[in-house]
Amino acid sequence: MQLFQIERAAMEVFQYKDKEQSSNLLLQLNSLRQEKLLTDVLLCSDNTEIPCHRNVLVSSSPYFRAMFCNNFMERRQTRISLQGLTSAILNTIIDYVYTGLAQISMDNVLPLMQATSMLQYVRLFGACSSFLQDQLSPDNCLSMIRLSEIMNCNTLREKANAMAMKSFYDVSRSEDLRELSLPELMGYLEDDSLCADEEQVFETLVAWIQHDSLTRRGAIDDLFKKVRLRYVHPTYLFQFIASDPLIQSSTLCIELIDSVRRLMFSVSTKYLGDSTGDFKPMWTAPRRCTFHDNLVVVGGRKSNEQTSREVLVFDEKCQEWKHLAKLPIRLYKASYVGLHGVVYVTGGLSTNTKVCTTVYTLSLKANEWRVAQPMLEPRFSHRCVSYLHFIFVIGGLGLDRRITDSVERYNSMFNQWENMAPMPVAVLHPAVATTNQRIYMFGGEDAMQNPVRLTQVYHIARNMWCKMENRTVKNVSAPAVVMDEKIYIVGGYTRRMIAYDTKANRFLKCANLKERRMHHSATVLNNKMYITGGRYINSHDIIEDSDNFECYDPKTDAWTATGSLPCKLFDHGSLTLTCVSQKWINSKLRE
Repeated sequence: MQLFQIERAAMEVFQYKDKEQSSNLLLQLNSLRQEKLLTDVLLCSDNTEIPCHRNVLVSSSPYFRAMFCNNFMERRQTRISLQGLTSAILNTIIDYVYTGLAQISMDNVLPLMQATSMLQYVRLFGACSSFLQDQLSPDNCLSMIRLSEIMNCNTLREKANAMAMKSFYDVSRSEDLRELSLPELMGYLEDDSLCADEEQVFETLVAWIQHDSLTRRGAIDDLFKKVRLRYVHPTYLFQFIASDPLIQSSTLCIELIDSVRRLMFSVSTKYLGDSTGDFKPMWTAPRRCTFHDNLVVVGGRKSNEQTSREVLVFDEKCQEWKHLAKLPIRLYKASYVGLHGVVYVTGGLSTNTKVCTTVYTLSLKANEWRVAQPMLEPRFSHRCVSYLHFIFVIGGLGLDRRITDSVERYNSMFNQWENMAPMPVAVLHPAVATTNQRIYMFGGEDAMQNPVRLTQVYHIARNMWCKMENRTVKNVSAPAVVMDEKIYIVGGYTRRMIAYDTKANRFLKCANLKERRMHHSATVLNNKMYITGGRYINSHDIIEDSDNFECYDPKTDAWTATGSLPCKLFDHGSLTLTCVSQKWINSKLRE
């Protein structure tokens, strides 16, 4: 029995680890170094000699291991001179070797990085890189990129390059940018992740050329190809860029702008197939991925029946509603549409019940309301859609409060309105969407408030309408959106949502809404549909206002609750607008 216990005790092993041993050992070695005890080599720089232990140096760096453990002459020397290092930097490194501590500042970081790179102290080199990354700003990021290339520091280069891309608005105004080579500038301007609008891309290349116009003027052709003309506001393109002396001096640039002009005026994509090799890649290039699509809710009526002047924008990151500049006046049953990062508010009833022709515009970039050319006819309860650089205003109620069949078109390039072919059947509150050079108008109601089972289609290039009776269509005060060449009609005094396949010319059934809904609004953001507010009929057949904010995913054919609006809202506009700068989105919505 006793023997068994002894054997069992022998099998049990206690693994002891002294956590302070390694640090204490390093402290003792440092004390020996400071007292010059057992040191066997002197590291020399300038007129300074630093006594060290070979075994400590060998253990700390592959550089010293190669020096002292191979058949080099330094192996037999007791005095080693290190060229290119100041005594201060060498002292900092030796202190780090023996203590693990190093003081890094803007005064010593560059020579320290050079020394740690040479002596192969990887972690201290990384600490210097991290220090420089913390100092990064739009003013110095281009200089940091050059430094990172000299030091062969990938992490610093990646971080500095990311800042240059993200803060290009500030970087483009720096002197460093004007000193870039042509290939370096081209690399930025052709990058999909560049956080800049195309107007700014153009202004940047002009500033770069003007910095040394004598030698750089010939680069205009190559640089101008990097401007994605499809996303330039037409007014800016044809009135500012087209008249720029640099552009006027280039035959290619003039031809490219003329190509855009012909494509836009044709109101058709047919011309694109015949485009030159220079133009087609510019037109089909994707929008830069750092552009932000913003869900904007504007106007409408609040739950207390007060007409709203609020303009709200949804911040996806914070999942919060924030506010933009308020509408200049209160407008009831106006119509809302987005084009080139601008909100257009057309017509409506003012507080004194005057039917308006006024057109208000809000630029997301400037967060400022302006007035555009007024419509040709006063109207309210009408519909608006945009296509290319055009806005189409359809139907509604006129001065006599009667339903009108008139259609007018706004040309954003020239700030002009013109009458177009009237719709075949005048209807109120239809679902309207535009795709593939056509405007589709589903349902609505007639002057007697009876639902109209009709689909009316307007061919934009031909300025012609056609109509198709369809028993599937029965919606009033329903929005419509386009996703993947399908037009989704959402509710309209019904829970039903249907999708019209424009290619197959057939309707598809989708997941129903939770309630019978109307006077709501819908828009598409990141390939999903969001509906906001509106009115719904509850289980007791009573109409109530809604603050719902819901999302529909066409991939799963499912609805999910996203949250709620700051207040109950109906007859409002819900738009998706694209903008680079979001400085205006910083303040939280004030209730």
